[in-house]
Amino acid sequence: MRTSALTAKDHFNTNVFPSPFYTRTEPLNKLREWVRWGDYLSAPAYFCASLEYFACRNACGVFDLTAMIKHRISGPDALAYLNRLVTREVSKIRPGRVGYTVWCTDQGQVIDDGTIFHLHDGDYRLCSQEHHIDWLLTNAFGFDVNIAEDTHDVAALALQGPTSCATLKRMGLAGIENMKPFDLEHYAFEGTELMVSRTGFTGDLGYELWIDPDHAEVLWDRLFEAGKLHGIQPIGEQALGLLRIEAGFIQAGVNFMPAHETVRATHTRSPFELGLGWLVNFDKPVFNGRRALLAEKRNGSRYRLVKLDIEGNKPANDAYIYKGKKVIGTVTSAMWSPSAKASIALASVDTPHGKPGDEFTVEIFYQRELKWSRVMARATVVKDAFWNPPRRHATPAPDY
Repeated sequence: MRTSALTAKDHFNTNVFPSPFYTRTEPLNKLREWVRWGDYLSAPAYFCASLEYFACRNACGVFDLTAMIKHRISGPDALAYLNRLVTREVSKIRPGRVGYTVWCTDQGQVIDDGTIFHLHDGDYRLCSQEHHIDWLLTNAFGFDVNIAEDTHDVAALALQGPTSCATLKRMGLAGIENMKPFDLEHYAFEGTELMVSRTGFTGDLGYELWIDPDHAEVLWDRLFEAGKLHGIQPIGEQALGLLRIEAGFIQAGVNFMPAHETVRATHTRSPFELGLGWLVNFDKPVFNGRRALLAEKRNGSRYRLVKLDIEGNKPANDAYIYKGKKVIGTVTSAMWSPSAKASIALASVDTPHGKPGDEFTVEIFYQRELKWSRVMARATVVKDAFWNPPRRHATPAPDY
């Protein structure tokens, strides 16, 4: 049976099904490989992860974002509810804006990170990697709020790279260049509404496009027609993973374990231990984990997330980190960065280690022609992201 015959309506009877863009992505998947992301099929790569990476850094790449878990939160107490749920001050996310956030257990350990889209007054969408409907409903006790998972009701594409704005302008989205980072705009499109956010997971100029699934195919067609002269290409999960490491972005299940999925408490992380202390607002009177996070701020954290510049050209995948002869941390994401021309990594180290300028040794194992080799390489903690071009923040966005 061809999986293209399945639809979102079948999701109670099937373990995984195609996205609304499948009729367009399937012919482009030259490698014929699919993996599961949430409830959907997702392409690890379409033709070559390295070339897809370069397409996004030098032109623009399109990633099928439909599998992103989405929850619609509305009602008279929507703001109060979200302020109770997450660590940041949600009232500062005005209508037409998007805000990054995390939410925690009562022990101050991160359950997940995600984005809050303030669609209209009292109407929000919370996007995350994992399903959280049970947690969201449990925390809704006492609030006049409506919560529903609408993952299958919204199709989404991420359009990322230097020519992304030029592509959308050619598609007819007037004034798109004037959107600021984390802005939201709504456009009339083929008899429906297209929502565009200046957001992304690549650390570059980029946008995310949100539309009802019935219009997914026409959106894909219009986008690729507009981007034909701007180098537009589909990209898969492997290329996106490289892009997000260069940007210094963390990922649940990779750089931290969601608190609800761990057996040992020492395997979880707090916002402070993930470098996200700026998302914790103690001016709010109450939110999940506030007491524990206050205690951590007083007493200090166990771990520190760091960015490492590593000598040599061997990616330090899953490497142990040493200070002298003592293991003080582990690499959680690593790559050879074509843009930084360096071996780079994100890692978790024991405090008090991990201040910018600190030097460690990483133990790298790599295999060539069935032979394993071991390298002890010097690593330096750096403060800033490895990729953060001016065009990412420029308004109006540049037209390449």
